[in-house]
Amino acid sequence: MNSITSLHQQLILDHSRNPRNKIPLENYDSEGRATNPMCGDEITLQMNFDNGTIEDISFGGKGCSISQAAASMLSARLRGLSLKVASLLISQFTGMMNSSIVEPDEALMGNLLAFQGVRKFPLKVRCALLVCDAFQNALERPSEFDKN
Repeated sequence: MNSITSLHQQLILDHSRNPRNKIPLENYDSEGRATNPMCGDEITLQMNFDNGTIEDISFGGKGCSISQAAASMLSARLRGLSLKVASLLISQFTGMMNSSIVEPDEALMGNLLAFQGVRKFPLKVRCALLVCDAFQNALERPSEFDKN
């Protein structure tokens, strides 16, 4: 195993063991949920927006190290992005995981490139993409919460 692969594995394990943004938001503008019936993983993503930018984001749920690390890393990367750039990031990540994007935008993807090695394990690709489904679901379904 080369040093880059080892570094990527360590990064994914760190986010799995010490997830970032895994604290439910008290108030949120939108919430999305996704489940993987194959393994039982579940992700809930909550977001607050300010002028078309993701101001705050959190996730909850349970699942394998890949699904939890992907939710942690993507939530950290999405915070502060415009919805347009965030949607592009989700599209690039999905394409990278499905092997349709050979050369993802490294500047946009950042540490998410660590998940390229997961493509070797087709059953785990679905786990990594679960947070993307929750993101899309959140954009389609604003919360019932009234922010007065």
